[in-house]
Amino acid sequence: MPSFWRHVNLVLKESEIVIEVLDARHINETRNVEIEKKIEKYGKKILYVINKCDLVSKKELQASKRKLHPSVFISSKDHLGTTMLKHKILELSRGENTTVGIVGYPNVGKSSLINALAGRGKARTSSESGFTKGVQKVRVDAKIVVLDTPGVFPDMEKDNEKFGKTGAIDYSKIKDPEIAALKLIEEKKEVLQKHFDIHEDDEEEFLEQIAFKFKKMAKGGKPDVEAAARLLLKEWQTGKVKA
Repeated sequence: MPSFWRHVNLVLKESEIVIEVLDARHINETRNVEIEKKIEKYGKKILYVINKCDLVSKKELQASKRKLHPSVFISSKDHLGTTMLKHKILELSRGENTTVGIVGYPNVGKSSLINALAGRGKARTSSESGFTKGVQKVRVDAKIVVLDTPGVFPDMEKDNEKFGKTGAIDYSKIKDPEIAALKLIEEKKEVLQKHFDIHEDDEEEFLEQIAFKFKKMAKGGKPDVEAAARLLLKEWQTGKVKA
């Protein structure tokens, strides 16, 4: 068993409540059904925390809220919704001291969520007795302790298009960035047209226009579509583009 799964299983066993952090722009794609089944198996309470809510419209958020229960929307970057999240945790724990596990895909914002909850200057400890190295334990307040896990992909998942869109693999490291970028353009065309001020409907032409606009050129004056694809994915993954 890979070490990250050992960490995850430990955290699930030690927690009374498990938060699954999701990306507001890709809620379904950042749900980890494998972990959700484990949470159910262990009989733990689940709380869906939909992060990066500042990057989507209120209409989309409301539609999502009806599908996931219980759920809280936050923007850990802007510290929006963290008070509501603490209230929801205490509601689920009935006001008792509780340990909360944090799970989710890479780059959905688990660490920034913990920092937003705990506030700046809170020390993390990974050398607590009984805890495997790699599991971060943070006291949020007098009643809430959180346990962080490494970002985890479901077993056998090899979807580079999805990883590029969600940021589960960094834009600089993903293989075949053009494929991920073209899929993202197809799905979010109007949003990306507005962001880049490029109004080309054909996905491949759109990518070439980005290359020309940002001077990403290959030898012979041809557009460097790989560099353009990484630029597009960077803008998306780092939250520069609002969906």
